[in-house]
Amino acid sequence: MPEVDNIDDVAVRLPGMRVAYDGEALDEADLAPTWTEQLQGWLNQAIAAGVPEANAMVLATADAEGRPSSRTVLCKGLDDRGVVFYTNYTSAKSHDLTVTRYASVTFPWYGLHRQVTVRGEVEKVDVKETAEYWAQRPRGSQLGAWASPQSQVVRSRRELDNALNSIERRFADVEEVPFPPHWGGWRIKPDTVEFWQGQQNRLHDRLRYVRTHDGWRIDRVAP
Repeated sequence: MPEVDNIDDVAVRLPGMRVAYDGEALDEADLAPTWTEQLQGWLNQAIAAGVPEANAMVLATADAEGRPSSRTVLCKGLDDRGVVFYTNYTSAKSHDLTVTRYASVTFPWYGLHRQVTVRGEVEKVDVKETAEYWAQRPRGSQLGAWASPQSQVVRSRRELDNALNSIERRFADVEEVPFPPHWGGWRIKPDTVEFWQGQQNRLHDRLRYVRTHDGWRIDRVAP
C-alpha cells in the first residue's frame, strides 16, 4: 500500500484545494428539446473526450428509516422511459428501492466540469429486457452474478472464490448461462433531470428539466 508522506500536510492542504471551472456557458437555448436527447448528447461527448467509465453514475438510495447510502453503478439503458442499471435484487440497494421506490443518480464527469442528476420513481425492468441485456454480458460476469451473495457478510475472499468455482462447475456444460431469478434491472423514471456546467467564481449553470402534468418545463436553478 502506498504511503502518505505526511498525513497532516494533506489535511492542511484540503481547504485550499480547488479547480477553476471555465467551461462553456450553458444556456436554455442550448438545450435539446428533451432531457433524453440532452443526456445522450452529453454522454456521447464524455465518451469522445475519453472520460473513464463515462456511463458510471452514483446511485443514492435511502432505507425505511431514511438513512442514505450511495455507490457507483453503470448505466446500461437510456431512453424516454428513464435510465437503467442492473444488480442483485437481494442487495442492499434493491432492498432500499423496494421500500421507498425512489432514487437519484448522478453522472460525475469531473474532467468536463459537468454532472447530470436524474431523480424519480423506480420500477423493475421486465424479464424480456433483462434477458436481452444479460445475453450481452461476458460469461465471467454472468457466473459472478450467480456466485455473489451481494451485500451479505462473507468470512473471506476464499469463500467468494469457492462459490465461483462451484458455479463454474454447475454451468460447465451449459453454453448459455441463464440469468439468476434474483437478478435484474431497475429503471429510474425521472421527475427531474438537472444538467450542471461548471463556471467561473462558482456561479455554475444549473438547468433542470421538470416533469409537469402536460409535459416538461425547464428551470434555471441558482448554484
